[in-house]
Amino acid sequence: MLFFALQGSDLLGRRVAAAGGFGLALHEEREFAGGEHKARPLVSVRGKDVFVLHGLQGTPGASANDRLIRLLFFLAACRENGAARVTAIAPYLAYSRKDRQTKARDPVTTRYVAQLFEAAGADAVITLDVHNLPAFQNAFRCRTLHLEARGLFAADIAARAEGRPLAVVSPDAGGVKRAELLRETLAETVGDEVGFGFMEKRRSSGVVSGSLFAGDVDGRVVHIVDDMIVGGGTIRRAAEAARAHGAAEVHAVATHGLFSDKTAATLGAEGLLDSVTVTDSAVPFTADPGPLVDRLRVLECAPLIAGAIRAMHYGTALSDLPKGAPRLVPFSGDAP
Repeated sequence: MLFFALQGSDLLGRRVAAAGGFGLALHEEREFAGGEHKARPLVSVRGKDVFVLHGLQGTPGASANDRLIRLLFFLAACRENGAARVTAIAPYLAYSRKDRQTKARDPVTTRYVAQLFEAAGADAVITLDVHNLPAFQNAFRCRTLHLEARGLFAADIAARAEGRPLAVVSPDAGGVKRAELLRETLAETVGDEVGFGFMEKRRSSGVVSGSLFAGDVDGRVVHIVDDMIVGGGTIRRAAEAARAHGAAEVHAVATHGLFSDKTAATLGAEGLLDSVTVTDSAVPFTADPGPLVDRLRVLECAPLIAGAIRAMHYGTALSDLPKGAPRLVPFSGDAP
């Protein structure tokens, strides 16, 4: 087995390799005038089971498009040079939010990205908490493996609960299933009932509206769960509604911390959020967390990814993936 981590994903790659007890295979990446690049393995891949890690979140130095094409080209190079199997690991999978046509002549980019991976020769794609799981599973014809961070979040929330009443809130209708699954897992973990709520959200031409809130959050420690935090507006609306309905504390939980320049101002106000917890799926962060830095918590997802690699390579059951309390990892408050 060979495991590669492309530039920009090398920090997470080193954590995955350490968690899995396997090495990080050598490769080179070169830049050329005019914006082109070349990447190649520096070890033979012939006959090997190859895994390539690269998060597809846009960064100041590389857009989502750039990171996607680099991953595709490296997968194709491994296939071209005789790899027995090639698996792409994209903890954050770009373009998964546009999974259906909502307006005339809309693209369905989830399916287009799937076709690109298949054209590049990927035998399998591993991702973490994709935006729309059914759309992801239906878009790909190659094998897919979808990892979920809710076990990490449930263990972390339970460890901090201290016997207080809890509630899980979805910030929009599209995330209700995700929030309900976390609520169920959390209830099993703490051995007690966990409240539930959700926020109305409508988006048209970039304008978000909707103010209805339903759920039992009065006096409870509320955890608003989403797959990602970008600008922070969706989380802010739900946090304000939970506060207005009597929540004792309000925390945000999201797998991918895709922070933008607006996130700190949107979520950093005192009295809005008691904490923000994300995984290290998209480190280093693309924007300075600013006033959130003292309330920002980062859980390590590397053991989950490493376990998936070992399960796929050795053909073991996914039920053997690591469980238990997640580890908090250090992070820099500065954007790259």
